[in-house]
Amino acid sequence: MGFFDMFKRDKGKEVFQENADANERAEAIRKEIKRVGLPGDITVEVEGSRVKVGGNVPDDATRQKLAMIVGNVKHIDSVDDSALGGGQQGQQQPKTYEVQSGDTLSSIAKNQYGDANAYNRIFTANQPMLNNPDEIYPGQVLLIPEGTTASA
Repeated sequence: MGFFDMFKRDKGKEVFQENADANERAEAIRKEIKRVGLPGDITVEVEGSRVKVGGNVPDDATRQKLAMIVGNVKHIDSVDDSALGGGQQGQQQPKTYEVQSGDTLSSIAKNQYGDANAYNRIFTANQPMLNNPDEIYPGQVLLIPEGTTASA
């Protein structure tokens, strides 16, 4: 299974009821994508707990953020972006981290980079999914930008 199949169905942001039909799920996900303001012409199809996104996005960063936003929706197991144009499909999979109870962006930055003050790199990489660096939740999957900020 690939990167976009790693999401957990029982955790995440609830944007629709578990018993919602496919059309209601797709519409709720479209509203969530619109709410965060991702650029591009994005389509959404839902089959059970699997989401297929299509259309076009301007770059790979938007492609990754789209997958994170959709994948962090409760009751979604996987995201298929093979029909999505733009960006660089098939590029190396981004590094991710699943938030644990008690985590803060500072503690994640300390663990990932050796520098708690590097939390803003993680926050920036996950905008617009994150509006506030203090509002993360257990089970949420975050993009972790490559590289370190610690001195060599």
